[in-house]
Amino acid sequence: MSIATTAKRLLGAAICAGSAITLGACAHPPAEPEARAEYRRINDPAEPTNRVVFAGNKFVDDNALQPVARAYQEHMPSVAQNGIHNLVGNLRQPAVAINDLLQGNLGRSWNTVQRFAINTTVGGGGLFDVATDWNRPGHRADFGQTLGVWGVGPGPSVQLPLLGPSSVRDTVGTVVDVVANPTNFIPGGAIIGAAAGAAGMVDGRARALSATESLEKQSLDYYAASRSAAAQLREALVEEGKAGK
Repeated sequence: MSIATTAKRLLGAAICAGSAITLGACAHPPAEPEARAEYRRINDPAEPTNRVVFAGNKFVDDNALQPVARAYQEHMPSVAQNGIHNLVGNLRQPAVAINDLLQGNLGRSWNTVQRFAINTTVGGGGLFDVATDWNRPGHRADFGQTLGVWGVGPGPSVQLPLLGPSSVRDTVGTVVDVVANPTNFIPGGAIIGAAAGAAGMVDGRARALSATESLEKQSLDYYAASRSAAAQLREALVEEGKAGK
Protein backbone atom coordinates (compact mmCIF):
# COMPACT_ATOMS: atom_id res chain seq x y z
CA MET A 1 0.00 0.00 0.00
CA SER A 2 1.42 3.39 -0.97
CA ILE A 3 1.98 6.21 1.51
CA ALA A 4 -0.53 8.37 -0.39
CA THR A 5 -3.22 5.65 -0.15
CA THR A 6 -2.52 5.17 3.54
CA ALA A 7 -2.69 8.92 4.14
CA LYS A 8 -6.02 9.18 2.29
CA ARG A 9 -7.53 6.39 4.37
CA LEU A 10 -6.22 7.96 7.54
CA LEU A 11 -7.72 11.29 6.46
CA GLY A 12 -11.17 9.76 6.04
CA ALA A 13 -11.01 7.87 9.32
CA ALA A 14 -9.61 10.82 11.24
CA ILE A 15 -12.22 13.24 9.86
CA CYS A 16 -14.96 10.88 11.00
CA ALA A 17 -13.35 10.34 14.41
CA GLY A 18 -12.54 14.00 14.88
CA SER A 19 -16.03 15.07 13.89
CA ALA A 20 -17.66 12.53 16.20
CA ILE A 21 -15.47 13.49 19.16
CA THR A 22 -15.91 17.21 18.52
CA LEU A 23 -19.69 17.03 18.12
CA GLY A 24 -20.09 14.71 21.06
CA ALA A 25 -17.98 16.71 23.45
CA CYS A 26 -19.17 20.27 22.75
CA ALA A 27 -22.26 22.28 23.41
CA HIS A 28 -23.62 24.25 20.48
CA PRO A 29 -21.19 27.12 19.78
CA PRO A 30 -22.46 30.69 19.24
CA ALA A 31 -23.47 31.68 15.71
CA GLU A 32 -21.81 35.11 15.75
CA PRO A 33 -18.26 34.78 14.29
CA GLU A 34 -16.35 36.67 17.01
CA ALA A 35 -18.27 34.93 19.80
CA ARG A 36 -17.71 31.58 18.10
CA ALA A 37 -13.96 32.19 17.86
CA GLU A 38 -13.79 33.14 21.54
CA TYR A 39 -15.88 30.10 22.49
CA ARG A 40 -13.46 27.84 20.67
CA ARG A 41 -10.48 29.44 22.39
CA ILE A 42 -11.87 28.84 25.91
CA ASN A 43 -13.79 25.58 25.32
CA ASP A 44 -12.18 23.70 28.20
CA PRO A 45 -14.60 21.35 30.02
CA ALA A 46 -11.69 19.33 31.46
CA GLU A 47 -9.92 22.42 32.82
CA PRO A 48 -9.12 21.01 36.31
CA THR A 49 -7.35 17.99 34.78
CA ASN A 50 -5.74 20.12 32.11
CA ARG A 51 -4.33 22.46 34.75
CA VAL A 52 -2.73 19.51 36.55
CA VAL A 53 -1.09 18.36 33.30
CA PHE A 54 -0.06 21.95 32.57
CA ALA A 55 1.59 22.23 35.99
CA GLY A 56 3.51 19.02 35.33
CA ASN A 57 4.59 20.26 31.91
CA LYS A 58 5.72 23.56 33.40
CA PHE A 59 7.78 21.76 36.05
CA VAL A 60 9.55 19.73 33.36
CA ASP A 61 9.99 22.84 31.22
CA ASP A 62 11.37 24.96 34.07
CA ASN A 63 13.76 22.31 35.35
CA ALA A 64 14.83 20.42 32.24
CA LEU A 65 13.84 21.77 28.85
CA GLN A 66 14.43 25.47 29.48
CA PRO A 67 17.95 25.01 30.93
CA VAL A 68 18.91 22.83 27.96
CA ALA A 69 17.37 25.33 25.52
CA ARG A 70 19.20 28.24 27.17
CA ALA A 71 22.51 26.40 27.05
CA TYR A 72 21.87 25.57 23.41
CA GLN A 73 21.01 29.20 22.64
CA GLU A 74 23.95 30.67 24.54
CA HIS A 75 26.75 28.21 23.73
CA MET A 76 25.90 26.65 20.37
CA PRO A 77 27.32 28.74 17.49
CA SER A 78 24.54 30.44 15.51
CA VAL A 79 25.65 28.74 12.31
CA ALA A 80 25.21 25.35 14.01
CA GLN A 81 21.80 26.37 15.39
CA ASN A 82 20.66 27.39 11.93
CA GLY A 83 21.97 24.13 10.48
CA ILE A 84 20.06 22.05 13.04
CA HIS A 85 16.91 24.13 12.49
CA ASN A 86 17.17 23.69 8.71
CA LEU A 87 17.92 19.97 8.95
CA VAL A 88 14.98 19.25 11.22
CA GLY A 89 12.70 21.34 9.01
CA ASN A 90 13.86 19.51 5.90
CA LEU A 91 13.04 16.11 7.42
CA ARG A 92 9.49 17.35 7.95
CA GLN A 93 9.00 18.38 4.33
CA PRO A 94 7.63 15.04 3.02
CA ALA A 95 4.88 15.12 5.66
CA VAL A 96 4.17 18.77 4.85
CA ALA A 97 3.87 17.93 1.13
CA ILE A 98 1.43 15.08 1.86
CA ASN A 99 -0.77 17.30 4.03
CA ASP A 100 -0.68 20.05 1.39
CA LEU A 101 -1.91 17.46 -1.10
CA LEU A 102 -4.66 16.20 1.21
CA GLN A 103 -5.81 19.80 1.67
CA GLY A 104 -6.09 20.23 -2.09
CA ASN A 105 -3.23 22.75 -2.13
CA LEU A 106 -1.41 21.34 -5.15
CA GLY A 107 0.78 24.39 -5.68
CA ARG A 108 1.95 24.39 -2.07
CA SER A 109 2.62 20.67 -2.25
CA TRP A 110 4.73 21.04 -5.39
CA ASN A 111 6.62 23.93 -3.79
CA THR A 112 7.34 21.71 -0.75
CA VAL A 113 8.53 18.83 -2.94
CA GLN A 114 10.91 21.21 -4.70
CA ARG A 115 12.14 22.56 -1.36
CA PHE A 116 12.91 19.06 -0.15
CA ALA A 117 14.73 18.13 -3.36
CA ILE A 118 16.79 21.34 -3.45
CA ASN A 119 17.74 21.40 0.22
CA THR A 120 18.50 17.68 0.36
CA THR A 121 20.90 17.95 -2.58
CA VAL A 122 22.26 21.47 -3.03
CA GLY A 123 21.60 22.29 0.62
CA GLY A 124 23.87 19.57 1.98
CA GLY A 125 21.19 17.18 3.20
CA GLY A 126 19.11 20.03 4.57
CA LEU A 127 21.73 21.89 6.58
CA PHE A 128 21.29 24.97 4.36
CA ASP A 129 17.96 26.45 3.26
CA VAL A 130 18.90 27.09 -0.36
CA ALA A 131 15.28 26.70 -1.49
CA THR A 132 14.15 29.87 0.28
CA ASP A 133 16.91 31.81 -1.47
CA TRP A 134 15.59 30.33 -4.73
CA ASN A 135 12.11 31.75 -4.11
CA ARG A 136 10.58 28.58 -2.67
CA PRO A 137 9.73 29.60 0.90
CA GLY A 138 8.68 27.07 3.48
CA HIS A 139 5.46 26.79 5.45
CA ARG A 140 3.89 24.56 8.07
CA ALA A 141 1.30 21.87 7.43
CA ASP A 142 0.15 18.99 9.62
CA PHE A 143 -2.77 16.63 9.91
CA GLY A 144 -4.58 18.67 12.55
CA GLN A 145 -4.55 21.55 10.08
CA THR A 146 -5.77 19.20 7.34
CA LEU A 147 -8.74 18.17 9.47
CA GLY A 148 -9.50 21.84 10.11
CA VAL A 149 -9.34 22.67 6.40
CA TRP A 150 -11.96 19.96 5.79
CA GLY A 151 -14.29 21.43 8.38
CA VAL A 152 -13.51 19.51 11.57
CA GLY A 153 -13.78 21.89 14.51
CA PRO A 154 -11.06 22.01 17.17
CA GLY A 155 -13.24 20.61 19.95
CA PRO A 156 -12.39 20.99 23.63
CA SER A 157 -8.97 22.07 24.84
CA VAL A 158 -6.50 19.35 25.77
CA GLN A 159 -3.18 19.57 27.62
CA LEU A 160 -0.83 16.92 26.25
CA PRO A 161 1.99 15.67 28.50
CA LEU A 162 5.27 17.30 27.36
CA LEU A 163 3.61 18.68 24.21
CA GLY A 164 1.49 21.35 25.86
CA PRO A 165 -1.81 22.96 24.83
CA SER A 166 -3.78 21.32 22.05
CA SER A 167 -7.35 20.37 21.15
CA VAL A 168 -9.22 17.14 20.46
CA ARG A 169 -8.84 17.65 16.71
CA ASP A 170 -5.15 18.45 16.88
CA THR A 171 -4.51 15.54 19.25
CA VAL A 172 -5.97 13.21 16.63
CA GLY A 173 -3.81 14.98 14.06
CA THR A 174 -0.68 14.55 16.19
CA VAL A 175 -1.26 10.78 16.47
CA VAL A 176 -1.72 10.48 12.71
CA ASP A 177 1.37 12.62 12.06
CA VAL A 178 3.48 10.31 14.23
CA VAL A 179 2.10 7.05 12.80
CA ALA A 180 2.07 8.12 9.15
CA ASN A 181 5.33 10.09 9.09
CA PRO A 182 7.08 9.11 5.82
CA THR A 183 10.41 8.65 7.64
CA ASN A 184 8.86 5.61 9.35
CA PHE A 185 8.84 3.79 6.01
CA ILE A 186 12.58 3.95 5.38
CA PRO A 187 15.30 1.83 7.03
CA GLY A 188 16.34 3.44 10.31
CA GLY A 189 13.54 5.95 9.96
CA ALA A 190 12.33 5.55 13.53
CA ILE A 191 15.78 6.43 14.88
CA ILE A 192 16.07 9.39 12.50
CA GLY A 193 12.62 10.58 13.49
CA ALA A 194 13.36 10.30 17.20
CA ALA A 195 16.65 12.17 16.87
CA ALA A 196 15.03 14.87 14.73
CA GLY A 197 12.17 15.17 17.21
CA ALA A 198 14.55 15.67 20.14
CA ALA A 199 16.66 18.19 18.25
CA GLY A 200 13.56 19.98 17.02
CA MET A 201 12.15 20.20 20.54
CA VAL A 202 15.30 21.84 21.89
CA ASP A 203 15.65 24.15 18.89
CA GLY A 204 11.99 25.12 18.97
CA ARG A 205 12.07 25.76 22.73
CA ALA A 206 15.14 27.95 22.36
CA ARG A 207 13.47 30.01 19.64
CA ALA A 208 10.32 30.44 21.74
CA LEU A 209 12.04 31.46 25.00
CA SER A 210 11.51 35.20 24.63
CA ALA A 211 7.86 34.81 23.61
CA THR A 212 6.94 32.48 26.48
CA GLU A 213 8.82 34.60 29.02
CA SER A 214 6.91 37.67 27.90
CA LEU A 215 3.58 35.82 27.95
CA GLU A 216 4.17 34.47 31.45
CA LYS A 217 5.22 37.86 32.86
CA GLN A 218 2.33 39.76 31.30
CA SER A 219 -0.51 37.32 31.99
CA LEU A 220 -2.49 37.02 35.20
CA ASP A 221 -3.21 33.36 34.38
CA TYR A 222 -0.39 31.75 32.41
CA TYR A 223 -2.43 28.60 31.79
CA ALA A 224 -5.33 30.49 30.23
CA ALA A 225 -3.00 32.78 28.28
CA SER A 226 -1.00 29.90 26.78
CA ARG A 227 -4.18 28.00 25.96
CA SER A 228 -5.62 31.02 24.16
CA ALA A 229 -2.37 31.79 22.33
CA ALA A 230 -2.05 28.20 21.11
CA ALA A 231 -5.67 28.15 19.94
CA GLN A 232 -5.23 31.40 18.01
CA LEU A 233 -2.08 30.12 16.32
CA ARG A 234 -3.89 26.95 15.27
CA GLU A 235 -6.86 28.94 13.97
CA ALA A 236 -4.50 31.05 11.88
CA LEU A 237 -2.77 27.92 10.51
CA VAL A 238 -6.10 26.39 9.48
CA GLU A 239 -7.14 29.62 7.75
CA GLU A 240 -3.81 29.65 5.94
CA GLY A 241 -4.46 26.12 4.72
CA LYS A 242 -7.95 27.05 3.55
CA ALA A 243 -6.54 30.01 1.64
CA GLY A 244 -3.92 27.77 0.06
CA LYS A 245 -1.25 30.47 0.23
